[in-house]
Amino acid sequence: MKFLRDLRSVLTLTVLVAGLGYFVDLFDITLFGVVRVASLKDLGLTDSGEILAKGLLIYNCQMIGMMIGGMLWGVLGDKRGRLSVMFGSILLYSFANIANSFAWDVTSYAVCRFLGGVGLAGELGAAITLVAESLPKDKRGLGTTIVATLGMLGIVAAALIGQHLKWKTAYLTGGAMGLALLFARFKVSESELFAKKTDASSANPFLLLQGGRFLKYISCILIGVPIYFTTGILFTFAPELTKGLNVQGEVTAGNAILYGSIGLTIGDLLAGVFSQWLKSRKRAVGLNLTLGFGLMLVYGLVPGLTNTVVYVLSFLIGITVGYWAVLVTMAAEQFGTNIRATVATTVPNFVRGSAALAASGFAALKGQMPVATAALTVGTLCFGLALLALTRIEETFSRDLDYEETSKASVKDAARLAE
Repeated sequence: MKFLRDLRSVLTLTVLVAGLGYFVDLFDITLFGVVRVASLKDLGLTDSGEILAKGLLIYNCQMIGMMIGGMLWGVLGDKRGRLSVMFGSILLYSFANIANSFAWDVTSYAVCRFLGGVGLAGELGAAITLVAESLPKDKRGLGTTIVATLGMLGIVAAALIGQHLKWKTAYLTGGAMGLALLFARFKVSESELFAKKTDASSANPFLLLQGGRFLKYISCILIGVPIYFTTGILFTFAPELTKGLNVQGEVTAGNAILYGSIGLTIGDLLAGVFSQWLKSRKRAVGLNLTLGFGLMLVYGLVPGLTNTVVYVLSFLIGITVGYWAVLVTMAAEQFGTNIRATVATTVPNFVRGSAALAASGFAALKGQMPVATAALTVGTLCFGLALLALTRIEETFSRDLDYEETSKASVKDAARLAE
């Protein structure tokens, strides 16, 4: 009963609008993986090797755009406010997706995905920061979990819509949903913690490079890398992987993404609730990483799988890497108000951008070894680094967020770190 009361108490307009915004965000991010083959064939590509290579190029352009946009929107979020970032980012990615429906070749497609990536980079960090700063410290984990769970439904929607609509219509749908959401955002208020901060010059992203902050920052990014290795390689390139594994029956990227994203949605909810129950972000994420790594080994090493088993494994792996909300909340809680938006915006986008590195590593290795072995090699590195990084950050459950970072650690900061 207490859990249900807590859940009802965090269902504020801010949380719901942030969650719907993240829904559109993930819809647009996922859409390319679903329509990749159909859209490139429509643009005149016929060779499967060329479709894979050009698909990787376009995917990497989107991810690089998100890394650049992450820093841009993060700094703006700490200097100008969380709401301004939410408005600006949604305008850019909505118009980029509408333009994407008019792409005429691979180059124009890649440019649209790059611009869309820059726009998409601002949504999640601003939303999580706003929600975390607006809720009581013992309930903010539930609020960010609701945001992420609603967002993950956007992946499910993209998997369904992308397979049933023409690819150009699907991109138009994403752009239209983004523009429609702007009307709901006018009723959302700015974070009180940010509003009472009077010195905008204190929002200095270079504070992240000082003291032990940089190690914490990099660790937060590494913890999230397995999420986008899973969605960017195991799900998106499932057709190529399963051919190398001699899986019985056809496996499509659309279905792998669909079942995997349903698992991600459930996993996000479970990870958030589990971390609340344990009163620990770190232990919840550690359990997820361990289970995810084990299931990945089953996917790549057990012979004689059928396409049905692959889809079940995609669903289960999706559950284990569904700790996105806990990760971004944990990253936001690691740092003070004056650089919190920078962290909460750049961490998820560098995590997303890491998919470009993972995909490039996968592309390089698949020429030297079997496709499945290449994927397992990259995946083992991703999960291993994430588990190591988890040991390098602080437990932040119920931490008071009303503080700022300074160039020199204050007495208050020292006491906080000693908790």
